[in-house]
Amino acid sequence: MFDQLTAGDIKKMEEEIEYRKLVVRPQALEDVKETRAHGDLSENFEYHAAKKFKNQNESRIRYLERMIRTANVISDESAEDEVGINNTVTVEFVDDQSTEVYRIVTTVRGNSLEGLISNESPMGKALLGHKVGDVCHVQVNDAVGYDVVIKNIENTVDDSSDKIRSF
Repeated sequence: MFDQLTAGDIKKMEEEIEYRKLVVRPQALEDVKETRAHGDLSENFEYHAAKKFKNQNESRIRYLERMIRTANVISDESAEDEVGINNTVTVEFVDDQSTEVYRIVTTVRGNSLEGLISNESPMGKALLGHKVGDVCHVQVNDAVGYDVVIKNIENTVDDSSDKIRSF
C-alpha cells in the first residue's frame, strides 16, 4: 500500500472522508431508500445501481481511513536549491536535449499524464535531493537507463488542485 504520505496528503484524505460521510453517504442512503420503494427489487435496476454506489462510497471511506492509519508521514520540505516533494523540476534529457517539466509528488497523487511523477518512480528517485546543474542517472530497469540535467527547480506552494487518486 502507499505508505509514504505528506501531511498535505493526509489532510486531503481527511477532507474527502468528511465529505463522503457528511454529503455523499446520506444522499446514497436516501437514493437506496427511494429506489427500494419502486417495487420488485429483482428487476429494479435503479435500486441495484444505488446500492452499488453506496457500497463504493463506503469502500472508498474504508480505503482512505486505512491509508491514513498505516501512513508513514514524510516531510515535503527541502532546501531551497534541492529537489524535494512538491517541487516542479525542469529537466533536459542528455540524449536529445529535449526538456520536460515534472512535479514530484507522493504515489497517491502521481499522474504522469499531468506531469505529476511519484517520489518512488525511477525519475523521482533520481531527482530527489539534487540541485540545478546536476546530471542525474535514471535507472529504469537492469538494462535501461538515461541521464537528465536539472535545469530549474520551483518550490510549489499551492497544491490545492491536486487530487488523491481513486482506485
